[in-house]
Amino acid sequence: MTGDGGYTERAAGMPGAVLWTRTIDPAHGPVAPVLPDGCMDLLWLAGSTGELRIAGPDTRAHRPAPSGVTRYAGIRFAPGAAPAWLGVPAHELRDRGVGLADLWPSARVRRLTERIGAAADPAAELEAVAVRLAAAAPPDPLLAGIVRSLRSGATVAETARLTGLGPRLLHRRSLTAFGYGPKTLARVLRLQRALALARAGVPFAETAARAGYTDQAHLSRDVKDLTGLTLRGLV
Repeated sequence: MTGDGGYTERAAGMPGAVLWTRTIDPAHGPVAPVLPDGCMDLLWLAGSTGELRIAGPDTRAHRPAPSGVTRYAGIRFAPGAAPAWLGVPAHELRDRGVGLADLWPSARVRRLTERIGAAADPAAELEAVAVRLAAAAPPDPLLAGIVRSLRSGATVAETARLTGLGPRLLHRRSLTAFGYGPKTLARVLRLQRALALARAGVPFAETAARAGYTDQAHLSRDVKDLTGLTLRGLV
């Protein structure tokens, strides 16, 4: 058995975002790791009081370690989308999870927490809150262009040229929006490409070539470095 009692996800009501739910019971076995994906999440932790939290962009995989059965609902925003409404540069939250009350006025967070906690469907109410937040402060469209370029396999130099930012400005903008520089973002996005291919049944050697690795050994090293697991173990 595993400690994950259920995970569901669907497209959320904003571009590139995903609404997900997850239940973890560590007493039932190991908990699946959270892998780096270039995204930030707004989380609702169900319970007697409830809590809103922010999960920053990860550079390495990590395993949640709740003390008991924990139910989550979350919105995973498209890369670069969260800092605009959050009002905090992404690099300040890199590899961190913090309470929303640590970033925003406590009265505002308390109102949001009470609204979600009182809802018949907290996950749906979390989505409604996130949609309003995102609509009030939409991300710079240029950020989607950076992600699109790097996700397609373009180099950092090519991306800087295509976006017209230049290497230094691209790096600064990336730190603020994504939490790390474009080289790390490209590496994380390449990992996600490889996992999608491998999980679809594509042989590992072909996965390496199609995802942009020099060879299968390069793919194996990168997966191990970013996740601590083998590609076969993840699949």
